[in-house]
Amino acid sequence: MKNSLIDYLIIAIYLIAVTVSGIIIGKKQRSAKDYFLGGKEMSWWSVGFSIVASETSTLTFISIPGLAYKSNMFFLQVAFGYFIGRLLVSLIFIPAYYKGSMETAYDFLGKRFGMSLRKFTSTVFITTRVLASGVRLFATAIPVHIITGFDYPTCILIIGIFTLIYTYAGGLKAVVAMDVVQLFIYLGGAVISMVLIFDHLPNGVSDVVKFATENGVNKFQIFNTSFGSDLYNFFVSPYTLIGSFLGGTFLTMASHGTDQLLVQRLLGCKSKWDSQKALMLDATFIVIQFAFFLFLGLCLYAFYNGVPFTELGLKSSDEIFPKFIVEYLPTGLSGLVIAGVLASAMGTLSSSISSLASSTYLDLFIPSLKSKHISEKEEIRWSKIFTLIWGIILIGGAMLFTDTKNPVVELGLKIASITYGGLLGTFFLGILFKSIRQKEAYVGFLFGLAAMICILIFTKIDFTWHTLIGCMVTIIAGNLAYKLTGAKNINRS
Repeated sequence: MKNSLIDYLIIAIYLIAVTVSGIIIGKKQRSAKDYFLGGKEMSWWSVGFSIVASETSTLTFISIPGLAYKSNMFFLQVAFGYFIGRLLVSLIFIPAYYKGSMETAYDFLGKRFGMSLRKFTSTVFITTRVLASGVRLFATAIPVHIITGFDYPTCILIIGIFTLIYTYAGGLKAVVAMDVVQLFIYLGGAVISMVLIFDHLPNGVSDVVKFATENGVNKFQIFNTSFGSDLYNFFVSPYTLIGSFLGGTFLTMASHGTDQLLVQRLLGCKSKWDSQKALMLDATFIVIQFAFFLFLGLCLYAFYNGVPFTELGLKSSDEIFPKFIVEYLPTGLSGLVIAGVLASAMGTLSSSISSLASSTYLDLFIPSLKSKHISEKEEIRWSKIFTLIWGIILIGGAMLFTDTKNPVVELGLKIASITYGGLLGTFFLGILFKSIRQKEAYVGFLFGLAAMICILIFTKIDFTWHTLIGCMVTIIAGNLAYKLTGAKNINRS
């Protein structure tokens, strides 16, 4: 393990620069609209790159190469589903959001069904986001722990405090601006790592192909056409072709269509068309990025001569890329790549803090006030208070995952899948079924959550199916409730 002063200086300069930039941008905030929506004047390309940085972050930088290292490229099937899901969100959800002046994703449900459902779904989002963001923050602590030797809680505190400062000071504009910078920092670090691996291997790419295809194993395999021995095995098998495509599609429709973490950015664009362009830029870039990081995992597999990560003294495949960074990158470059790891994680953490604060303030706090009108100065004050509160909670929440040995990308997606299906189904009830009212939407949403709880407790169905199942149960239950009660009430009236 190297302890170069230059590496530490690069990391320190990066952390200070990001924090100062956020404070400078924050001087231009005048209202909650500026603080949480960037004044609805952000460029589509910056929003598109910001979404990429927010959703992939350290989960991509660390865990995706680790998945390819220990298995193959099956995860890319899910990425293809991600593309389809983003396309559907741009065609179905974004036009619905831009018909009125929306502040949050759950504002749509409030206008469609009533304030009660808006508050309830926002509360569900907040609960899920805290847990999922805790996983993401812990993921960042892995490489910082390896390079510094600090324990995980200390690493989490370092990352969380710097991120909270610039998010608190600058609002969404600072978050988006830093996301764009951070995206290219961590991608640049990954490219540098791959170039150095090729330089180390005697035959370059040929060695990667050799190790990935030896002993009758093809780690380049993308499509998993196996359907299992029976129906149950088909649903519990990870990364099947159909499961990955459908799972990626529905998971994306939930995350990009109902999750305030990403919808917040789409609502910050100047127009519906700009929002759609931002999302399709993200859709295209994300597939390329996943393919790149999976291939990086195969390069690492060749670099370490195909040795299982456990024989390298590692507890999880998530640690394989950080191990390479701190042990083999030259002085200076190591610090730059670690800064890239921090950049990727800080982008996601800042997005989580901002989205939680905006949902709490706009969906729960403002509607609960007797007087809905407060001064712009008070708007900024309360917005920053909620930002500070959620930042502290997220840092504490990350401590819950410091003993996990599961790949964090899968753990994070499983947590999100618990409620994503119900949320997505409820939005579909609002967009596609005009006769459904708040009561039926509640029934559908609660049945969707109950179905997911039963699946998680009593079955081993793979997480790629969770969002689809929860969504379908919600839609069916909502429509059945309408058939049993809603239609009768309408006929009586």
